[in-house]
Amino acid sequence: MATGQLGPFDHRMAVFDSDDGFVAAALPLLGEALGTFGEPPPVAIAAPRNLDLLRDALGTDAKDVTCIPHTDWYTGSAANAVAQAAAYLNAHAGPGGRIQLVMEPVWSGRAGRSARETTEWIRYEALANLLFAPLSTTALCAYDTRTAGPAVIAAARRTHPDTEVYEDPLRLVAELDAVPLPLPPASARPLAEPQAAAVQSWAVGRGLPAADAELFAAAVAETAAALAPLGGAALLWGEAPACVCELRSARRLDDPLAGFVPPAAGLEPGPGLWYARQVCAYVDIRDDAEGATVRLQYA
Repeated sequence: MATGQLGPFDHRMAVFDSDDGFVAAALPLLGEALGTFGEPPPVAIAAPRNLDLLRDALGTDAKDVTCIPHTDWYTGSAANAVAQAAAYLNAHAGPGGRIQLVMEPVWSGRAGRSARETTEWIRYEALANLLFAPLSTTALCAYDTRTAGPAVIAAARRTHPDTEVYEDPLRLVAELDAVPLPLPPASARPLAEPQAAAVQSWAVGRGLPAADAELFAAAVAETAAALAPLGGAALLWGEAPACVCELRSARRLDDPLAGFVPPAAGLEPGPGLWYARQVCAYVDIRDDAEGATVRLQYA
């Protein structure tokens, strides 16, 4: 029986095109964890059908593997997936974050339904190499060619260190952020002070339910506080559920991880961009010579 040693984040990728291919990719990692003394129970996050295949292949060992339907794990944005993973590792991983996971994204849902969604998922895959770098976690990302298209898989290869085309995460994120944001519509409403009450009232008027409008308004207010000093009026546009607020900061952010790292307890003025990324479907940040533009879209 092997005795594991702590090491850096091990971010792997497996590409398959059949049921047998998925099992062949996942079993060695799970078997390694099951055969390592003191290893926390390995985790399989996958489509329910694939979880059933794994249970059949594992036999009696299946009881020692934590199986989670991927629709229960990937429930929102890429930033939500970061928070989900961080919370799970904190609760279940061994010393130094040691645990082994098989992770299959939901390409038939949010992550794969548009180029915009796919861009955010690729950003998450790239930033995972930085966010989880200090941990001795092993994550095998499973990509099924029957649900994830060639362009998705080609982009994902650039985010996994075990491929021949892996790229530095900062360079890849900079490439994603080099795409200019569309200009705000001429009908966008300027708001000199992006206070929560004013944003909430506007969002309700655009058809957002009261509870959602409150969340969106809080995200805008938290972001405005984190960006202070602001470099001009906020802009509001869109119709429910895609309500949008654009804020300008008088300073650059220069941090590709902005909003992906949980804030320290007691941080003032508040959780800022972390909260915004958890609440909003999209948070786009663009730095320029005069500061930064941050665009929040609720859904």
